[in-house]
Amino acid sequence: MSLSIYTYILGPLENNTYVVADSDSLEAAIIDPSFESETMLEDIRHKGLKLTRIWLTHAHFDHFVGVGPINSNLAIPLPVGLHSADVNLWRHGGGADAFGLRIQPQEEPVIHFYHGQILKLGNLRFEVRHTPGHTRGHVVFYNEEASVVFCGDLIFRRSIGRTDLADGDQVALLRSIQTQILTLPPETRLLSGHGPETTVGEESAENPFLDHLA
Repeated sequence: MSLSIYTYILGPLENNTYVVADSDSLEAAIIDPSFESETMLEDIRHKGLKLTRIWLTHAHFDHFVGVGPINSNLAIPLPVGLHSADVNLWRHGGGADAFGLRIQPQEEPVIHFYHGQILKLGNLRFEVRHTPGHTRGHVVFYNEEASVVFCGDLIFRRSIGRTDLADGDQVALLRSIQTQILTLPPETRLLSGHGPETTVGEESAENPFLDHLA
């Protein structure tokens, strides 16, 4: 079994929207569909992937705004997964009003993530890790076999997620990074919601926001 990862940089905030797939069964999930995510669908069909679900790391608008357009282009809407602590943020538009935007109502999440949950995608397994700080219900998805974490806006290359928005908590965010990211093997790839990928080892050694956590 093997994990295939396809990255699409989308929208005005240059979000990384990921499609993850089991290379054997071709079963696939979309992680954090952003603006213009419906434009991915033709490429996904060309690759022969079978979309079965949408996973959200958190409920800021730029990480879920693509849900509605994607599902409106599919015969059967994909179920959406989100941590229950972020459902209220989801229902209130994911903070879009603070940026002068209005987000149309989205389908209610029906998969409720929790810490330690194992998500199966074909023969692949992803561990859900609850990582509050950027939002209360922020999670990351860890695939141990491929040594990769989909980090959302928890940590970036040489930076960390902002905590000045509603529900942000810098103490909680740094604790989440220390306990759920820096404890992983140094070669573990970190695929964030924005910007280039990095590794646990690189960020442990070079991220200036984490100096006192080392």
